[in-house]
Amino acid sequence: MRLDLFRGLALLFIFIDHIPNNVLSYVTLHSIAFSDAAEVFIFISGYAAATVYGRALQRQGGVAATGQICRRIWQLYVAHIFIFVILAAEVCYATLSLHQTYSEDFGIDNFIDEPQVAIIKVLLLQYQPQFLDILPIYMILLGVFPVVLLLLQRCLPLPLILSGALYLLTLRFGWQPHSYPDNEAWFFNPLAWQFLFVIGATAGYSQHSRWVFPGQGSWLPKLAIAITVAIGIVSISWTIHGAYDAFPGLLSRELSPLVADKSNLAPLRLISFLALAVTVAHFVGRDSGVLRWRVAQLIIRCGQHSLQVFCLGIVLSVLGYILLTFFRDNILTQLAIDLAGIVAMMGIAVLLTWYKANNATNADAVIAASANFEIQRRSIAGIERHVIVWIQDLGRLWARSKRPRTEVRWRSQPYPMS
Repeated sequence: MRLDLFRGLALLFIFIDHIPNNVLSYVTLHSIAFSDAAEVFIFISGYAAATVYGRALQRQGGVAATGQICRRIWQLYVAHIFIFVILAAEVCYATLSLHQTYSEDFGIDNFIDEPQVAIIKVLLLQYQPQFLDILPIYMILLGVFPVVLLLLQRCLPLPLILSGALYLLTLRFGWQPHSYPDNEAWFFNPLAWQFLFVIGATAGYSQHSRWVFPGQGSWLPKLAIAITVAIGIVSISWTIHGAYDAFPGLLSRELSPLVADKSNLAPLRLISFLALAVTVAHFVGRDSGVLRWRVAQLIIRCGQHSLQVFCLGIVLSVLGYILLTFFRDNILTQLAIDLAGIVAMMGIAVLLTWYKANNATNADAVIAASANFEIQRRSIAGIERHVIVWIQDLGRLWARSKRPRTEVRWRSQPYPMS
């Protein structure tokens, strides 16, 4: 439940942060840390993947675990194509209805100019319009995850060491894949972000290891809390207007480049997130009362249906952006759009939870009915056997009653005296 809570929060933060100049973005993660919801999403994805597919690896073997991973990749691929179609339809409809051009804002102008090329690039994950850049990296990371999973099973630190080395080499030499158009780099460089994914996978595969989850008396939570507080002070000073100048200019100039490179997962972003993750895990335990709050339960539902809620959040983000640019952009309008979007995302999560529970109940009813039918069938079969035996006995008695009387009298007479 704790994992689903943080994943649900990340989905809500992604929706809020995707709407530009949103007043609620001042209370999301990027306002109090160098990282944002993207780090939460990738880390939890690795953690959940190792937990789910690691269990499948231990119980069913590598082939079954790989098959489940491939099925998940296909689901993500279909969702990605579906979101692209919906986003393009939203933008085109808004352009025709509101007589304003939104294609450049969302990066689908190339799709409109040369659809015969762009559609192929979309299918190859090389064309990533606005808001559609996180699912491709997730699919790439899951594509190599069977190898990571096998290495985790053989030697726990090995994938982490190899992943860290690749991360450092990527930062040093600037390795990155390129996308369409203009041969631009991916917004999320998978060669860099894979390190955070593997960190999450290592934590998920070794949930009971003190090396990953230090106890209450360990020095690591204290260090993480100190780092989180220090980064929080600096980040808040950058967020609140007028407080930026209160910090030394040298500090601001030196830190900004180390934080701004989100595409390659800047080291300070990684440190900020890891410190925050340890801090939150320290204060919010597995049995924390926070998990039983009513609002927390709704957020947990969002985390349990992350793919569907994420897709809806992207669609609503595009709609909210269009509404804010066409109508009057003020705080009340922003809050109304935020509230409507959050309610819609929580509503679809509750609906999916009900639907899943209802299907499970129906499945149990079908199983119970099948069992009762089998019992009744066996009972009827037993009765049929008894009836057949009775009929056979009656037939024998009837046959005996039809035998000649002489035969009966002969058998009943005593043997003659000699």
